[in-house]
Amino acid sequence: MLYAIISEDTPNSLEKRIATRPAHLARLETLRDEARLILAGPHPAVDSNDPGEAGFTGSLVVAEFTDLAAAQAWADADPYVAAGIYEKVTVKPFKKGLP
Repeated sequence: MLYAIISEDTPNSLEKRIATRPAHLARLETLRDEARLILAGPHPAVDSNDPGEAGFTGSLVVAEFTDLAAAQAWADADPYVAAGIYEKVTVKPFKKGLP
């Protein structure tokens, strides 16, 4: 089943986010290589693909997991969680409707 992992950044965490990004991306690349990743990306803090110093307010990952517990465990182990970048992470079942 698919799960949406919706994460919200702590304020002023851009520097930590940049430093931790390689470890965060490595986990997403593993999901991609396993053909389980549907989409992933950050939420810019301003209306721009390159928010610069404004940074990001969080992230969205939609991926396939065996169950909610597995999706939650994967989300809990994110390097952004360990680094204190995410202040809140919500994991929900997701049913793709379109396209």
